[in-house]
Amino acid sequence: MNIFYEEDGGFKVGNILADNTTSLQVENTHGKRSKIKSANVMLRFERPSLSEFLAQAEQTAAEIDVDFLWEASPQEEFEFSALAQEYFGHAPNPIESAGALIRLHGSPMHFYKKGKGRYKAAPPDALKSALASAEKKRLQAEQQERYIAQLIAFHLPAEFADKLSMILYKPDRNTIEVKAVEAACAATHLSAAHLLEKCGALPSIRDFHLNKFLFENFPRGVGFPAVTVEEHPELPLAKVNAFSIDDASTTEIDDAFSIEKLEDGNWRIGIHIAAPSLGIPLNSDIDKIAAQRMSTVYMPGDKITMLPDNVVQAFTLCADKVCSALSLYVEVNEALEIVTSESRIERLHIAANLRHDTLEPLFNEETLAEGKLDYAYAPELKLLFDFANALEAVRGKSSDNSNQQIDYTFHIDNDHVTIGHRLRGSPIDKVVSELMILANSMWGKLLDDNAVPGIYRTQNNGKVKMSTVAAPHQGLGVTHYAWSSSPLRRYVDLVNQRQLISVLRGEPPTYAKNDTALFAILRDFDTAYTTYNEFQRGMERYWCLRWLQQEKITQIDALLLRENLVKIGDIPLVGRVPSIPELPANTKVMLEIVTIDLLDLNFEARYVAQVETPA
Repeated sequence: MNIFYEEDGGFKVGNILADNTTSLQVENTHGKRSKIKSANVMLRFERPSLSEFLAQAEQTAAEIDVDFLWEASPQEEFEFSALAQEYFGHAPNPIESAGALIRLHGSPMHFYKKGKGRYKAAPPDALKSALASAEKKRLQAEQQERYIAQLIAFHLPAEFADKLSMILYKPDRNTIEVKAVEAACAATHLSAAHLLEKCGALPSIRDFHLNKFLFENFPRGVGFPAVTVEEHPELPLAKVNAFSIDDASTTEIDDAFSIEKLEDGNWRIGIHIAAPSLGIPLNSDIDKIAAQRMSTVYMPGDKITMLPDNVVQAFTLCADKVCSALSLYVEVNEALEIVTSESRIERLHIAANLRHDTLEPLFNEETLAEGKLDYAYAPELKLLFDFANALEAVRGKSSDNSNQQIDYTFHIDNDHVTIGHRLRGSPIDKVVSELMILANSMWGKLLDDNAVPGIYRTQNNGKVKMSTVAAPHQGLGVTHYAWSSSPLRRYVDLVNQRQLISVLRGEPPTYAKNDTALFAILRDFDTAYTTYNEFQRGMERYWCLRWLQQEKITQIDALLLRENLVKIGDIPLVGRVPSIPELPANTKVMLEIVTIDLLDLNFEARYVAQVETPA
C-alpha cells in the first residue's frame, strides 16, 4: 500500500513497510526509510507507482482553475476531498484528490488552512485585497528587474531622479530602488556611489560630498528664516580708530585692534571684539538659529554661516562703520610689559579692514628685518608684532621659526583650485593669534575671578577638552582660556560674551552656576564642531586630489612620515603607499600617481625612487 502524506509543509509519497496504527514506517522513492504519524496521511492508494503518482497529481493541480475552485467551495470550513468531488463532479480518484489538495495548499490567498487537509475559502474582500497586493508585488518585481538591467548597463532609471539623496546617503532597503542598486552593485563590483556616478547621476563629485554633509547635518537646508535684529542700548563712543586683519574672503569680522600713545610714554593696546550678544537675546529667534548651528562651517571656496547675513552685517567690524564691541585694553610700558588692563562695552570707529593678500607682501619677516615701514598702519603693526613676541615669551613659547607649521589656503574659481600656503608664526599670524590668546585668557580669568561660569578650553597631559570649570591650557601656557573672540562664528564665544557682559554690568549672569543649559551647549558645540572640522578636512582632501588631476601630475615628490605614510608634495595631502621600502622617517621619495578616486577621497601611488635622505 502507498500513501500520500504531508511533511515539513509539503507533500510526499511513500510505500508502507509497517502500520503501527498511530505511526507508519514508510520508504520513499529513493529508498530512504522514515517514521511518520498516521495523522499526516492524506491518501492511501495502490496505483499508480510512487514515481508516477506525485508527478500526475502535480499536473492535475496545475490544470485546476483556482478561481473556479474558490467559487465552487462552501463558505464554511471543508475537507479537501469534499471540494474535489464538487469540482470534478464525481467521486475523485486518488490522483484528482491529491491534485485538489496540492492546489488548495498552494493557494493561500484563496484558501486558509484550518488543519490537516481542511481549508476555508477566503472572504471576497480579503481575496480581492490579497490579489491586488500580489499583483502590486509582481509589478514591483518586474520594475526592479528593469532597474537592475538599466543600472548594469550604466543607465540611470528616470524614476531615480528624486530619490538619489535617499539612495546615496540614507538607503531604505525596503524600497525597490535600493534593492535594485544593491543587486547592480553586486553584479558590477562597484559601490553605490561609483555605480551611480557611472550612470551619470553625479555630475559634480564636489556636490556629492557637500550634499552628503548637508543631508546629514542640514536636512532643512542652509537658508535662514527672516529675522529682525533688535536695537540695543546706546553705548559710549571710544576715541580710538581700530583696524582689523583678516583673510580676503572674511565677512564675519570678529576682531580689531587699536593703539594709543599715552602721556607717560606707555601704550594702550585695544583688542576689540564684535558684540552680537547685545542684540541677540537668549532664546530669541536669532539665538535659536545660532544654537542650532553652533558654528560657521568652512570649506574651500565656500562657507555656511552660523548667523543670517543681516545679523552679521549688523555686528561685523566693517570699515567706515561705528560698531558695538567688547573691548580689552592693556596698558604696556616701554618693555612691552602689561601694566594694567580694563574691559569695556562700547562703540568704536573701524578705520580699515586690512587683508592678508595685500598685507603679507608688506608686513613680513623680511620687511621687518629691513625696517621697511612705508605702508599704512606700519608703525602700529610693528608695535603689535613686538608685543606679540613679548606675549609669546611670557607664555614660555619659543620664537624659533625653524620648524614652522604651514597653513594652507584654497582658492576656487570655476572649479579650478589654487593651493597656497602661509607659514604659521608669520608676523600676521603671530599678531592675531597672540592678541586673541591674550583676550581669551584674560577674559577667562575675569569670569573665574567673579565666580561666573563660562565654557573653557583646557589642556592637561596633551588632551584638549571643553569644560565649564576653569583649568590651565598647558599647550598655550595660560592659566585660563575661554573662547570669546569669535562670537559671530562660534556659539560658545557668544555664550561667553553674554557672561562677560553680565560681569561688566554687574548683573546676574545669563547662565548660573551648574546651569544644565550650559552643559548642553558644551556638548552640542563639541559634537557639531568636530563634525564640521571633519567635513572641512574632507573637502580639503577632495580639492588636493582635484589639484593633482588638474595639474596632470603623474610623478611627484613626497615626504615619508612613518612606515608607508607620506605627505604629497607641497599640498596638505597624506596617504599610504604600500610599495615604499623600509626607509627612515623624513626621507624624500619620488612617487608615481596611479589612480585618483574622488568619491572615496583616496589615491593609489607607486614608489619610484628615493630622492633625498634626511640628515
